[in-house]
Amino acid sequence: MRSRSIFHLSSALLQAVSVITHILILEDEPMPTTAPGLPIAKGTESIELLPSMANRHGLIAGATGTGKTTTLRVLAEQFSRIGVPVFLADAKGDLSGLARAGTKNPKITERVTQLGVKDFSFAGCPVVFWDVFGTAGHPVRATISEMGPLLLARLLNLNETQSGVLTLAFKVADDNGLLLLDLKDLRAMLQFVGDHADQLKTQYGNVSTASIGAIQRGLLALEQQGGEQCFGEPALNLDDLMQTDATGRGVVNILAADKLLQSPKVYSTLLLWMLSELFEQLPEIGDPAKPKLVFFFDEAHLLFDDIPEALGDKIKQVVRLIRSKGVGVYFVTQTPLDIPEDVLGQLGNRVQHALRAFTPKDQKTVRAAAETFRANPKLRIDRVITELAVGEALVSMLDARGTPGMVERAFIYPPRSQFAPLTDDERQEAIRQSPIYGHYEETIDRESAYEKLTARAAREEAAPPASARKAPASSTVGVIEAFAKSTARAVGSQLGRQIIRGVLGSILGGRRR
Repeated sequence: MRSRSIFHLSSALLQAVSVITHILILEDEPMPTTAPGLPIAKGTESIELLPSMANRHGLIAGATGTGKTTTLRVLAEQFSRIGVPVFLADAKGDLSGLARAGTKNPKITERVTQLGVKDFSFAGCPVVFWDVFGTAGHPVRATISEMGPLLLARLLNLNETQSGVLTLAFKVADDNGLLLLDLKDLRAMLQFVGDHADQLKTQYGNVSTASIGAIQRGLLALEQQGGEQCFGEPALNLDDLMQTDATGRGVVNILAADKLLQSPKVYSTLLLWMLSELFEQLPEIGDPAKPKLVFFFDEAHLLFDDIPEALGDKIKQVVRLIRSKGVGVYFVTQTPLDIPEDVLGQLGNRVQHALRAFTPKDQKTVRAAAETFRANPKLRIDRVITELAVGEALVSMLDARGTPGMVERAFIYPPRSQFAPLTDDERQEAIRQSPIYGHYEETIDRESAYEKLTARAAREEAAPPASARKAPASSTVGVIEAFAKSTARAVGSQLGRQIIRGVLGSILGGRRR
């Protein structure tokens, strides 16, 4: 009897333990199982970025010379290692070394020993170089039609009235299947709109001759800055940015931006167009195990400088929604205050390098930066920010629930790639060995708006004057209606009568025309 009682008691205890264990497991269920994290920095423990949280965007901030570029390099290496392609702009011309394995260096050795990094080995990444000017990489181009009126208006610094006329010109071109591929196409379209303003105003609204002139002058200024090289064909196929190599590592796409940054609006508008195209082209995939692409936006303050409110709202919308397309966007800038609050709130993974506090304005910036982190009772964040050494940072990464981790003071792990940039010969050899070499190098100038409008003007000039022609008295077909019909017949089967544009004015879906 006694042994049976003990047996029943033991069974009851086991059941109770089982119930309690089940309850504890249920309480922990919101923490999903995730892939191993990417080691980024080390404080008291290693700090890791979870691949499943990498598309929740991020921020790398800090004063000049505090280590932002090294952090960007380490993140790019880690993403590439797990098969995630990366796009980054090389603002200072010192990131090409990502293509080569590093070599022994006293500072690297010291940091590896200090952080206790095990099995550290040098390694390069598969790299593809890009360059708007076509000298330091494959040429990068967009067509005028693809970029759309909203981004072009910002690029040309147009006011509201001028932007409206530019949008009207695009609408006429879209409705009539006229391709705007390069700047000469847009000039021809603007001239046509100006010459036929009276016939257009009934269907499209008033056309200001002064606005046409202002846009044309803006195009001339853009040409003088070398901006015409941004436009034409073959246009960049964004699929070429999302490649892996034969071993499954993500390709690191490096845009040469040192020369491009001399025209800040060209630089920021080009990168914004890329984001817009990614947003329009990629399908919704929810929260993937790892991103399809990570996009680093260096000198991020340029994106938001002097930006119209309407465009600013659309940028915020793109940043908010593009994570569901599997794209992580990481802004690199000096202070968090360079980023609008609505965008900053979406940047879950943060690395804050040192800030200086020499003036009252600097001190205000430091306090504001400190308030963007989840507090750590062991740290006076506003004080620590000013004390950080080069390569040291305040780091907060999202956990598996998407909750910001408590901020920690940590040293960034050393990069495994070569610090020094490639020589010119090494870079050119890498370009020639690229799998896409030869595709973008030669420009294509197919028949588009310029050729069609020029041919039409020549026919009109050669035709007899209207007084000498016998037209039916009942004919009410004006020049615009006749133009629309003839153009639609000529290109309708190839283009369709209308182009639908997306959130930032680019062609919806990025369809190649």
